Amino acid sequence: EFALTKIEESDIKDDSGKEPVTEDEADPEDLEVFYPTHQWQTLHPGQAVPAGSHVRLNLQTGEREAKLSDSENGKSGMGEEKRRKRLGKVDIDSNSFTSQELKKALAKMKESEKTERMAHEEEVRKKFRPIEELKEEFEKLNVKLETDYEIMVKLIGKFNSSASTLDEKVAALYDLEYYVHQVDNAKDFLSLGGLQLVINGLNSTEAVLKEHAAFVLGAALSSNPKVQIEAIEGGALQKLLVILATEQPLAVKKKALFALSSMLRHFPYAQQQFLKLGGLQVLRNLFREKGMEALYIRVVTLLYDLIMEKMLLEDSQNGDQMEEKIQQYRQVKLVPAVVEQDWCVIVSNLLAMPEHDTREKVLKTVSVLMAFCKERYQDDQSLGTTLSLLRREYEELAAEEQREGDKDGYFKELLGSVNTIIQELR
Repeated sequence: EFALTKIEESDIKDDSGKEPVTEDEADPEDLEVFYPTHQWQTLHPGQAVPAGSHVRLNLQTGEREAKLSDSENGKSGMGEEKRRKRLGKVDIDSNSFTSQELKKALAKMKESEKTERMAHEEEVRKKFRPIEELKEEFEKLNVKLETDYEIMVKLIGKFNSSASTLDEKVAALYDLEYYVHQVDNAKDFLSLGGLQLVINGLNSTEAVLKEHAAFVLGAALSSNPKVQIEAIEGGALQKLLVILATEQPLAVKKKALFALSSMLRHFPYAQQQFLKLGGLQVLRNLFREKGMEALYIRVVTLLYDLIMEKMLLEDSQNGDQMEEKIQQYRQVKLVPAVVEQDWCVIVSNLLAMPEHDTREKVLKTVSVLMAFCKERYQDDQSLGTTLSLLRREYEELAAEEQREGDKDGYFKELLGSVNTIIQELR
């Protein structure tokens, strides 16, 4: 009854004049666990007091004492039961464990975790190869890696070797086509002598070699002025026109036309030589050959690109910088040759073809030729009939597009092109 009850620790010193060791100052692993009951028990130095416990200083004995909070009266059984369920089968009797025993238990837990971690690492080692081994293999692979230049040297050698079979030569050309698409590779291909070998391959008696040689040539020529100049000086233009003018399989002529298109685009000097060599007449004769229908739209597309290329350059506002190139294009008399050889009708007749994509390209070409072929088109009754049929067809298709919610659809655009041409012919 003479005891003073308090909740927080005081700063009263012991008989030696030193402050008692508090929970915060003591090593957590060295604290002896104190298990309070509903009776006051003496607290020994270094013992940790659970949160919520009552602590008092007994003025008669000078010792600190602690017990459970009074609010837990009548509920200790339930709280004890909950605590036991939470702790499992652990015996929480204050006399059951010492700090040394707790340290040993903690050490065993750490040892168990270490064992599990080592087992996991061992399992990972079995699934994956060591990084040192992978590094060694990568180093070996790097030694074997070849540059594009080195690969092209081997492919050119295989194509040029008399010991190579026809299949090996074709395979070499097939692989070369992949590499020479890049501008720098195409220049290296030129410096290695590969370009001239491929041009000579256009004279081969084997159709498959002609086909793949033209394919490689077209890939190397694409948007590469230096290669274009070397190719035309090496006689490539004449050889391509010979292939297109003579009886050859369709596959060979397709690749030859591809190479010719790559040579002529953005190269006015080649276009001028093409006209001098009768190239436009060679292309016109393709429309008289049977089985060449697949080439028709390719030829029309080439003509459209060449005409537009010159028109756009002449309309540009680049001043003196482009004057020299404009002068070069002025020497290319492409449109007069197109009108003279009656390409106006050759092109417009293709509107009768059923494919919408083909019609789209033909309509664009007819629109470009309108300025030069208007009188010819006005006298062509079959063209007027074809345009009327196309207008009705595309009106229906455009209306269907609009019902489906596509207000600016593909067929509406085609209908607009047809209507524009009909309007210009009136």
